[in-house]
Amino acid sequence: MEECSSEESLNSRLSAPSLSSSSTSRSERCSPARTPTAPGSDPDNSTPLRQVRGKTPAKDELELLVKEVVQIEAEDVTYICPFVGAVRGTLTVTNYRLFFRSVNREPLFVLDLPLGVISRVEKIGGASSRGDVSYGLVCKDMRNLRFVHKQPDDSLKKSVFDVMNKFAFPLSNNLSLFAFEYNQVFPENGWKVYDALAEYKRQGLPNESWRISKVNDRYELCDSYPATLVVPVTVTDDELRRVATFRARGRIPVLSWLHPQSQAAVVRSGQPMSGVSGKRCRDDEKLLQAVMDANAQSHKLFIFDARPSSNAAANKVSSPRACKQPQSITEPPPCSTV
Repeated sequence: MEECSSEESLNSRLSAPSLSSSSTSRSERCSPARTPTAPGSDPDNSTPLRQVRGKTPAKDELELLVKEVVQIEAEDVTYICPFVGAVRGTLTVTNYRLFFRSVNREPLFVLDLPLGVISRVEKIGGASSRGDVSYGLVCKDMRNLRFVHKQPDDSLKKSVFDVMNKFAFPLSNNLSLFAFEYNQVFPENGWKVYDALAEYKRQGLPNESWRISKVNDRYELCDSYPATLVVPVTVTDDELRRVATFRARGRIPVLSWLHPQSQAAVVRSGQPMSGVSGKRCRDDEKLLQAVMDANAQSHKLFIFDARPSSNAAANKVSSPRACKQPQSITEPPPCSTV
């Protein structure tokens, strides 16, 4: 497999113009994708770069996936490899990948690159007197790949550079991502792989101290919380809604984990919007007290603040709101911040 190489090391090995000096560059937010394995194919076929000794195996031929279509093929293309030098072969670009295969060379040299790995496509210099065109691919896995090939005789014929730019960045060209074209079918419904109620049941919930609430069923209370929440039984849904106005982004204290024997609970929440004046919320304090009461073996809450101290101070200053209920006149539950 080819090792990652930096732009500087590639240019120093090849004595070629820098990729960063080109006039054309494009980028798009698209995560690097591993080549999906077609049914019946070898999973090793997803290896980005490989050399095969001996007779050419069938797996080193281009095997198209479902909905994968060849967009352009170019012969007499040279791949400038920083490790083995210039490699001549054929280059195929589909709506999903770039596939380069050497010709008349032992061992066989194959480059199978998903287009989603490409960060930029850059032309290097202009066309030479021999009609050669050189361009480089800057990849998200730190590789810099360079190809040289002859310009098509017909000026109206689409070039490899243009096709690669189009399908490597589909959203910028009003195209859909290949994943939606491929439409892979899985044996299980992914939306049902995780069943929240089954997981809560495994933990022994609900019980005499904790209940399951559907207050966030439509994600209106907190859009970053799941639809099903576990809260103390003594707190009503109306009180939870009021607590949400006092917590950042509506992230009320909810159960994340429960010890099967001691019933010790791990509860997560957003920061309280107390502001510089130290505003308090009666319903929020009631909820924290209920969390502590749910564990009879504890008489103190330990609060682990994962924020840097500077962020905590800044968030306290920028707190825009407080609980809609009147300020509590009772003492809050005993807490210790860690």
